[in-house]
Amino acid sequence: MDIQSIKQRFGIIGKAPKLEQAIQRAVRVAPTDITVLVTGESGTGKEIIPKIIHHFSTRKHGPYFAINCGAIPEGTIDSELFGHEKGSFTGAISTRRGYFEVADKGTLFLDEVAELPLTTQVRLLRVLENGEYIKVGSSKVQKTDVRIIAATNRDLVRLVEEGKFREDLYYRLATVQIPLPPLRERGEDIIMLFRKFASDVAHKYHLPPVRLTHEAEQMLMRYHWPGNIRELRNIVEQLSVLEESRIITPEILRPYLKDYRMNLPNIITGEDAQFDFGKDRELIFKLIYELKKDIDNLKVVTQELMNRQPLTLPQNVPGTQIPAHYHGAENGTNGTIIIEQNDADDTSRDETLSIQEKEKELIRKALEKHHGKRKAAAKELGISERTLYRKIKQYNIQ
Repeated sequence: MDIQSIKQRFGIIGKAPKLEQAIQRAVRVAPTDITVLVTGESGTGKEIIPKIIHHFSTRKHGPYFAINCGAIPEGTIDSELFGHEKGSFTGAISTRRGYFEVADKGTLFLDEVAELPLTTQVRLLRVLENGEYIKVGSSKVQKTDVRIIAATNRDLVRLVEEGKFREDLYYRLATVQIPLPPLRERGEDIIMLFRKFASDVAHKYHLPPVRLTHEAEQMLMRYHWPGNIRELRNIVEQLSVLEESRIITPEILRPYLKDYRMNLPNIITGEDAQFDFGKDRELIFKLIYELKKDIDNLKVVTQELMNRQPLTLPQNVPGTQIPAHYHGAENGTNGTIIIEQNDADDTSRDETLSIQEKEKELIRKALEKHHGKRKAAAKELGISERTLYRKIKQYNIQ
């Protein structure tokens, strides 16, 4: 079966290469019983991959269950997955079969698998290794024949390093990984999805479908989509119900896009004519922070080159100018000028200190905004949590 027919069967909209690669990989691995880990940001549609795998597997006539591990309380997750005996805990008034028992000969999809408690991870590892499990409150070992497909929007490798996820379980789950691309990397798929959702909402509520102007389409394709497909569907529903105009312009669309002005392409193209530098200090600091990162990276590369060999520029090249803070000597043998860099002047040093102060203030504001939660602050700043921790130590931020 070709990719297009699979997309039609499962209602998949889009033709982004990374999306089609994920579908192809799912079909290829389906006939086996290999454990699969689906990765991707929240809202990218990870739940469709296990359905494809189950449909094209030898278990397609067996049961299929999807369990959201993050939605089940920690105290009852073992009972949900493995079952329990009567009287095993308060409220256990009867024996209960768990998902591993009722899904025998079928497929079990464990969504948000990173949310499983460590004790449950030990039980799950045993099932993956030899198909055995024990009900809560029982001592009898039971067997099950279930294929496991897991999904997560978190970095399991980092969780393993932090001791929050078992390394042996990670390698068992990630035998084959299928990554799904975020919506911002899917290009024109965004417009195709918008039209599909607009048509669905119009049919559901008996309304004329909303349509985008070309400028509004470009705005959607530049937006960073933190909520991915789920966010796009929500925006289409709001536009369809709340807006009287059926033609959506950038002016109508902008208020529905979360933190749209925090998107760097908007700043560069200057779409927002009312941009107020006084009111948007944090945005300016964020831009300076991004520039500072680029400058730091450039310094590292330049230093490596300077350590390896003298920097040379071709002589008599039109438009080639030697900066004032360099001095050099002509080498008549090969027609080049050897350049050596002097120490940076006081002005550049002052500029660096100024940028560092702004960087420090931006980090402090992000931490205050998220009540000291480093993960959320790092995400807003666009850096890793490890880099944020290093910066906090560097600037001695309390």
